[in-house]
Amino acid sequence: MLNRPPPSTIPDGPGVYIFRDEHGRALYVGKAKSLRKRVSNYFVSSLAPRTRTMVSAADEIEWIVTDSEIAALMLEFSLVHELKPRFNVRLKDDKSFPYLAITRNEQWPRAVVVRGKHRKGVEYFGPYAKAYSIRQTLDALLRTYPVRTCTNAKFKRHEVSGRPCLLFHIEKCSGPCVGEVTEEAYQSDLDSLGSFLSGHSDVLISDIEQSMRDAAGRQDFEQAARMRDRIAAMRTALQRQELITDTDEDFDVIAYAEDELEFSLVVLNIRHGRMTGRRSMIVDRVEDITIEAFIQQMIGQIYASDSPPAQVLVQDMPSESDTVAEWLAIERGSSVSLRVPKRGAKRRIMDTAVANAQEEFTRNRLKRHSDHNARAQALRSLQSILGLEKPPLRIECYDISTIQGRHTVASMVVFEDGLPLKNQYRRFKIRTIDGQDDFAAMEEVISRRFKAYLAERELPLEDQGRFSYPPGLVVIDGGKGQLGRAVLAIERLGLDIPVIGLAKKLEEVFIPGNAEPIIIPRGEEALYLLQRVRDEAHRFAIAYHRSLRDKSMVDSILDDVPGVGPGRKKQLIKKFGSVKRMRNASIAELGEVVPGRVAGELYDALHGVN
Repeated sequence: MLNRPPPSTIPDGPGVYIFRDEHGRALYVGKAKSLRKRVSNYFVSSLAPRTRTMVSAADEIEWIVTDSEIAALMLEFSLVHELKPRFNVRLKDDKSFPYLAITRNEQWPRAVVVRGKHRKGVEYFGPYAKAYSIRQTLDALLRTYPVRTCTNAKFKRHEVSGRPCLLFHIEKCSGPCVGEVTEEAYQSDLDSLGSFLSGHSDVLISDIEQSMRDAAGRQDFEQAARMRDRIAAMRTALQRQELITDTDEDFDVIAYAEDELEFSLVVLNIRHGRMTGRRSMIVDRVEDITIEAFIQQMIGQIYASDSPPAQVLVQDMPSESDTVAEWLAIERGSSVSLRVPKRGAKRRIMDTAVANAQEEFTRNRLKRHSDHNARAQALRSLQSILGLEKPPLRIECYDISTIQGRHTVASMVVFEDGLPLKNQYRRFKIRTIDGQDDFAAMEEVISRRFKAYLAERELPLEDQGRFSYPPGLVVIDGGKGQLGRAVLAIERLGLDIPVIGLAKKLEEVFIPGNAEPIIIPRGEEALYLLQRVRDEAHRFAIAYHRSLRDKSMVDSILDDVPGVGPGRKKQLIKKFGSVKRMRNASIAELGEVVPGRVAGELYDALHGVN
C-alpha cells in the first residue's frame, strides 16, 4: 500500500511523477507545474473512483524535476509513449493502421503496404483507413513509377536466375533485379512516387503532360501514348485521394466523441489540399480526465513519432495550449498553428470529422455495452468464487498437446482485463521428457516461464521483456495431477501466485489444498471467462503441435525422394504448405517446382507407389 510522502520531501516545481506497482511496472505518468501540490492531491478522501483504484494499486511514487513546463510536457509525452502505463489514456490501436512504405534503407528500395512499428530508414505515407485502398492506389501508380514491390527473397531468386518476373513484362516493375534500370533512374521513380503520395500531384502530372506534348511534336507517338497512359493512371490514383480544399495547404484535423467510459478519436491528414490519411480509434477512459486534458494527451501520442504539419486543427483546445504549441514547434522544427476552426472550409471539414467520430463511437457502443459489463462482472465473479485478494486482471493459461508422446508442446495464452493479449502468447517445445508424461511436461513449462520471470525481474526496467510481469491467476488445463506439478514448480521458485486447474469433463475447478473441486454454476460469467481462456490455450497448443507434426511428415516423405534436397524441399513446402496439398497435386503441378523426372518419383512416394 502506498504511503503519502511528506510534503516537504516533494519538490515545489515543474516535473513528472510516476506511480508504480509492487513489480515496478508504471501505472500512471503525470505532469505538474508544482509537483508538491499535484502529488498531494492524490491523498485526499474525495478521489474519483478510477483515480482511487490507481492509487490503491500503486506501491511507490517517484518524480523527475524539470527546469520548465515545456520540458515537463515533453518528458510526460515521452514516458507515456515508452512505458505505456495502464491508467493513462493511450492510442492502443495505433499500430493496426496500414501505411504505404518505401524502404529507403535498401539498395533497391521497394514500395510495400505495412503495419506496425515504424522503422528507421523507411519512409511512410498514410495511414489509410483500409489496406485495399492503398493497394489499389499503388497498383495504379506502378504504371507510372515502376518500382519493385516484391520481397527480398523473390528479388534475390530472380537476380540469381537472371530472369525478371511477370511484373516486369507487364511494365509494373523496371527490373532492377536483372539490371534493366540504372540506380539514378530508379531513384528518380522512387522520389516521384514519394512526392505524388505526399500530395505534389499537380506538378508531376504537368511535367508528364509536357513530355507527352514534346513526344507528339517529335512524332514519337508510341512514347506519347505511354505518357498518356501514365497520366490516366495517376488521375485514377488521385480519385482515391479525396479533394478537401482548393488551397495547397497541409494540416491535420483531430475530432472526438465521448461518454463516461470511452473516447472515439478521428484524425484526418490533409496534404496539399487532399486527404492522404485517416485514422479512427476507440480509447478507453482509464483515468478521470477532462476533454482539454484528453486532447493534450492525444496530441502528444499522435506526434510522438510523426512530425506535425504546419497547422493542427482541434475540436477543443488542449488544457495548456501555448505549451503544447511550443512542443509541436520543437517536434516540427518550425512554428505550428494550433487552433479551433470557427468558419469556412476548415470548419466544415471539422464538422465532417466530428460526425465520423460520433458514428464510430455509436457503432462501438452497441458492441461495448454487453462486452465491457460482462468482462468486469466476470473478473469480479472469479475473484469472489476463488477467494482472491484482487481481481485477476492478468490471467495466464497453459495447455499440453501431444500424440503418444511425440512432438510434445505447450501453449501459454494471456488475457488482460478479460481480453486476449495475443502478442504475449508463447509456445514451448518440451525438452526434458521422453514419451508421454503430461504432468512432467507441465512442470517443465511452468518452471521455464517463471524462471524467465525471475531472471528478467533482476534486469533494469527498460531491458525487461514480456515475461517480467507476473499473472494474477494461472490456469492449468487439466485436473489434480497437472495442477499439483504446476504448484510444485511455482513453490520451488519461492513465488506466491494463485493457481487453479480446470478439468474439461465437468468443468470442475481444482484449487490447491482443497480435496473437492468447485463447480461454478452454469450461467456465471466467471465460468464463461475460464472456458474462453482454456479453449484459447487448447487451440493455440493444437495449432503448434499440428505445424510440427506436418513438418515432420513432410520431412519424412521428401527425404526419401531422390533429387529432393534442402532447397527443393523448401520450395515445395512454400508452394504447397502441407503433405495433403502435395498429395492432391498432379505431376504437372509438382513439375512446376521440381524437374519432371523428380516430380514423377515424388508423386509415387506421396501415393505409396513402390
